[in-house]
Amino acid sequence: MKKKGLRILAAAAVLTFGCLTMNAYAAEGWALSNNIWTYLDKNGNRVTNEWKKGADNLWRYLNNSGEMAVNSWADNDYYVDANGIMVADKWMQIASPYSRDSQTYWFYFGSSGKVTKDTWKKIDGKSYYFDTDGIMQTGWTEDGDYYLSSSGAMVTGWRYLEPKDEDSSLYGPESDDGKYWFYFSASGKKQSPSTSDDGGEYKVTKIDGKYYCFDADGRMRTGWVYLDGDPENSSKSSIADWRYFAESGIQNATVGAAIPGWLSLNPPEQLQDNVDEPVVWYYFDKNGEPKTGPEDGKASTSDFVRINGKTYLFDQKGNPVKGLKKVRIGSTSEYTSYYFDESSRTSVKGKMTVEEGDGNKTTFYFNEGTYAGRGTNGVKNGYLYYMGKLQQADSSSRYALISIPNGNGSYQTYVVNSSGRISKNTTVKDRDGNKYKVNSSGILTHINDEAASSTEDYGEPTEPVFEND
Repeated sequence: MKKKGLRILAAAAVLTFGCLTMNAYAAEGWALSNNIWTYLDKNGNRVTNEWKKGADNLWRYLNNSGEMAVNSWADNDYYVDANGIMVADKWMQIASPYSRDSQTYWFYFGSSGKVTKDTWKKIDGKSYYFDTDGIMQTGWTEDGDYYLSSSGAMVTGWRYLEPKDEDSSLYGPESDDGKYWFYFSASGKKQSPSTSDDGGEYKVTKIDGKYYCFDADGRMRTGWVYLDGDPENSSKSSIADWRYFAESGIQNATVGAAIPGWLSLNPPEQLQDNVDEPVVWYYFDKNGEPKTGPEDGKASTSDFVRINGKTYLFDQKGNPVKGLKKVRIGSTSEYTSYYFDESSRTSVKGKMTVEEGDGNKTTFYFNEGTYAGRGTNGVKNGYLYYMGKLQQADSSSRYALISIPNGNGSYQTYVVNSSGRISKNTTVKDRDGNKYKVNSSGILTHINDEAASSTEDYGEPTEPVFEND
């Protein structure tokens, strides 16, 4: 009892220091009666529902009974401690003034002493969110864009969490434990299309040098993702708008990250019809987009892709093509042939035997220097080719005239035998007795002693047979 009396005397000294000592007839100021502090006005009446400072210059609150409040909420938005002093710049774990239960919550009182409400506040370098009652929040914020740890601090970076309200209409595999990876930027906002400028079904974004995909819930996606929404609505013939993000166990890649370069995968389920192999090769850009091309027979040389010094052509499903292909030359209406190796899928050069679309095997020659890989037009090593295909006379006629168009309305006409070899600097006769004279380059100069015309088509070359012709 002696110590308690000393504490009361000390408090009295703080409250009355610099003021007149109070008694029944004292002037305005603090007064102690039955261990209860009050504040009397100049008429000796108790002050109620007001803040008053003590001699220590700290605020205290007089409740509606005129008693100094302790350990309680004061004036709605403030709190006073056991000494009646207004709490400021301090966390307090206390009951809510709006709750009838005994549960306690965390509140933060700012420098003015007022409780922080309905706002974000940075405290000691960390961001916290407080609801309309001033209660510090944890977990997902109401809008689902931010996540607050169990300590209330806003999280950033990667987090493995349950979604706020998982949207059952979203596409993609479900998690076994109900949790997914989310990424929160330095501002605390989750990555999702709803928080990006372009909107859409998914958001592909770069994080620490790698690209990841997030759905409308902010869940990181893995595997094949159709960026336009429902994969069942995707084209069955094109891989356009699909992306791939690493699944567990894929080439030791970071799960969820796009893998640039070559990757052998099963196609998206919606594109698995009419594929030659269950697992096929794709080439991906750094953001997970597979290289793709036009439908078969519609390709142009501008669709070619150079990878590590080699030329590839991709089809609509994102696979590098193989075999003999019809290809337009740039933006022109002219076309030629290219051959892509069956195993490496790269454009080949030189002489080779090729199976055409009709199943027949024929000799072809593909350029080695300028326009490498393009089917040769003209003479190569004494033989005549057109779009790469060897031109040969029918064995029954012995010789044949083949006119190769040169693109300006004129032709170069050659005389070839049944093996495809051209005649040079000589005169030959076919089995019908027609006489053909050629110069040292093999160009036709006379037919039956009459001068040949460079603008006349004396014999159309045999074009390659393409699979889809």
